[in-house]
Amino acid sequence: MRYTKLAWTAALLAGLQLASSCELNEELEGQLTENQVSNDGPAALLTGAYNAQRDPIQGCVSVFALQEVSTDARIMPTRGPDWDDNGKWRQLFNHTWDANNERVRDTYTQLNGIIYATTDLLRFSPTAQQGAEARFLRAWASYLVLDMYDQVLYRDPGEDLSTLARVRKGSEALDFIVSELTAVQASLPDAPVSRATKDAARVLLMKCYLNKGVYANRATPTFAAADMNQIIRLADEVINSGKYSFTANFFDNFAPNNGTIGTENIFTQANTFGNSGPTRDFWKFVSHYNMRPVDGYNGPATTAEFYDLFEATDKRRGGAYDVAGGPANPGRRTNVGFLIGQQYNLTNDAVLTTRGGAPLVFTKDINLSETGSDLEAKGIRPLKYPVDYVSEAKGGNGCENDHVSFRLADVLLMKAEAILRGGTPTTAGSYGGTALAIVNSLRTHPSRGASALGSLTLDGLLAERGRELYGESWRRQDMIRFGKFLLARKDKPQSNPRCLVYPIPQTQVDINRNITQNPGY
Repeated sequence: MRYTKLAWTAALLAGLQLASSCELNEELEGQLTENQVSNDGPAALLTGAYNAQRDPIQGCVSVFALQEVSTDARIMPTRGPDWDDNGKWRQLFNHTWDANNERVRDTYTQLNGIIYATTDLLRFSPTAQQGAEARFLRAWASYLVLDMYDQVLYRDPGEDLSTLARVRKGSEALDFIVSELTAVQASLPDAPVSRATKDAARVLLMKCYLNKGVYANRATPTFAAADMNQIIRLADEVINSGKYSFTANFFDNFAPNNGTIGTENIFTQANTFGNSGPTRDFWKFVSHYNMRPVDGYNGPATTAEFYDLFEATDKRRGGAYDVAGGPANPGRRTNVGFLIGQQYNLTNDAVLTTRGGAPLVFTKDINLSETGSDLEAKGIRPLKYPVDYVSEAKGGNGCENDHVSFRLADVLLMKAEAILRGGTPTTAGSYGGTALAIVNSLRTHPSRGASALGSLTLDGLLAERGRELYGESWRRQDMIRFGKFLLARKDKPQSNPRCLVYPIPQTQVDINRNITQNPGY
């Protein structure tokens, strides 16, 4: 069909944001003309822009890899001959990446593809809502590029592709993102959460104001009270809407039917079997080869230090979770959260073993390079998205778990942080009016089951953000904002300050004179 092809073309144009026609020969078939897009064309192009989020934002190899593998929450060990991948995962964990790292390069290209596709859509006379959604998606992708690379490429709608994309850096880029979100918010819909909505714009604006001082000076950020009050205002608007509430089970927010039962979710990327992004990576990557029917890849783990942030009663640490079409789990074994200790067949409760026949016991001990006889079993496995067994049984062509980007819990934690950093406290909803009360309302809810804190410091808030938001691609940003990202930790020495931003891929520096490589690379 014609419009399906248009949507596909929008995703195909990812590289066009980055270079001029002399490098890519764009004149052949790269840029759509007015005659190729009819009145219904903008809708198809917008669908293509939404779908362009899949590779960079879902799964575990792009935004997730840069935002989580570079932190204490995720370690990607080389297990003998497995998971070496030319050292790209070790580079992320150890902060030794350069401008040629594959994950650094591809994530930049993918996100700029969204920026290009949404900008190009605007020249085809979209409706007010279509234009607002496109501009939100452009702001969202631009924000992720700013956060990780500090340099955001841009063009005007319909701009001749023979000219090089220009660059906004740091605070200039943030100011543009804020202005776009503010301009389009009124034209965005109220629902569903799988689309750009007014509340999604509010949450992204909160992220902008919370990290404004970071983007001005990443090494020593400051936090203006006026910005903190903006965060509190926006949080209260989200809270007072009454649309979002804590789920009965923390993992409902990430389950195969989370589009229905995930009542905390504010902005997601929708998935259906046969038409989804790589969200199934979240269980495929961490599961052992013998954990049928998942048939995992036995790769990543979490560090003992991160696991120990949780108290034993904290339900976010994991437990038995029932999903439609899943195994009976007669022993009520942990199948979500953090998998640690002896692992079992969830159908008959038989003890699982490694490929060599030893008991499959996931241990706290994990090194960046594993070579011993127990290398298959080393490391606690983080599994936040419950397995979609129904889709796995169909052959694994995707999953039904919608990928989660913004949640109510993050809104509450950002509000608490804004109060701690000098904002004026307010009371909204049933969560209290102090930072401590807000955090305790989250911790002590039956879906979490953690004990109330007696006091709250910034370090304590960072730990709470880790406990609540692990695996949701915010850990690197949080650690930078709290001044912890560069510190030495297991298998990683103190980092060079250049690591507060990633390098621009060298291939793009070479072809666009408007790009200046980030300092230190």
